[in-house]
Parts: sequence; C-alpha cells; structure tokens
Amino acid sequence: MSLTLYAHPFSSYCQKVLTALYENATPHTVRLLDGSDDVGREFSQLWPIKRMPVLVDGDRRVMEASIIIEHLGLHHPGPVRLIPHDPDAALDVRFMDRFFDNYVMTPMQRIVADYLRPAEQRDPRTVSDAKALLSDAYQWLDQRMADRVWACATGFSLADCAAAPSLFYADWVQPIDSALPHAKAYRQRLLARPSFARAVDEARPFRSFFPPGAPDRD
Repeated sequence: MSLTLYAHPFSSYCQKVLTALYENATPHTVRLLDGSDDVGREFSQLWPIKRMPVLVDGDRRVMEASIIIEHLGLHHPGPVRLIPHDPDAALDVRFMDRFFDNYVMTPMQRIVADYLRPAEQRDPRTVSDAKALLSDAYQWLDQRMADRVWACATGFSLADCAAAPSLFYADWVQPIDSALPHAKAYRQRLLARPSFARAVDEARPFRSFFPPGAPDRD
C-alpha cells in the first residue's frame, strides 16, 4: 500500500518526517500543501485541525510528526531503526524527541510567529522568554552531547529527526553560542546527514518565506 504525505518542504515538522522517510528510503508520495484549492480541500477533510504533516497509509490517517515516525517504524520498517526495541532505550529516544519539540522547536516558532504579527501587536516579552528558553536548552544540550555523536546512545533515531529541523531553524533566530561547541558540532552533523541534507535542499527555494529573514548560510 502506497504512502501519501501531506506536507510542505519548508515546514520544520514536515522535515522531521521527511528525514525519517529518507533515512530508510521509504517509498512515498508528497501532496504539496502550497495553497492550491484541491490539495487544501483534501487536507481539510483528512484533518480538520489543518496542521501538517498528515500521512495517509491505505485507509489509515496518521497525524503528528512523532506518531507518524512511530507508525513508519511499526508498519514500514527499514534498515535504520528509529525507535529501539529495548524499552529503556526507547524511553530515552522519546524523551529527547519531546525535548527538541518542546524546548527548541516551540520557542523557535514563537519567535517566528511574532514576526508575522503587525508591528503594533508584537510582544517583546514573548520573544525574550522564548530566547531565554532556547539558551537554557542549548546549554543543557551542549552537556548532553559532550560524549556522543547522536542524541541517544543507540544511534540515529527519532530524536535526531526531531533535532535536525528544530536546531536548524532555532539557530537562525537565536544562534548557538560559540562557547557551546558540542551543541554546534551536533547541529553540523545533522546538516551533513544525507537524509536531512536532502530535506534542507528541497526547502531552499522557499527560504524567502522565513519571516525574520533567512541567513546566508546552511
């Protein structure tokens, strides 16, 4: 049964799922959410909340990036096991997935969302709080990555699929300090990973859409 992903390549959560798909060369079709009426109507019927990505696998609809990757591991496994069999190791992977989504991706998106507001409605407190949370997350991550290559001991995983787009975009709005070499090096390893590098390359034509302005790097 073929897989169809409703997504946009510039979306961080879509990149999270695309990285997992590319990591295992999982065959799939992308329905591009580019504002077209036909695809938009399909998407709205599939998921009235209208938050991407959504995976359609036969008669099954799967929402939320982490759950989609779990679904792929259960029903379309590949050579790279993104969630380990061992329950304790799997718990660590899931914890790091939540760390990147909640403490890196979320504050990054709050900063970006503030740029989308009219100037008179912008909230400096929201931005400063988000940047403070990012700084704390970077500090903790730097310590975590001091003795490892990937986020968890079992190797490249769901956690790294979450880390890649969150650190990619977060560093654009709140650069990782040079005093945090392990976090910076980890971000570079993620960018060099072929699965995520492909997702980044596919999103390059859309960089002008980044509200704060995309830096001329990466």
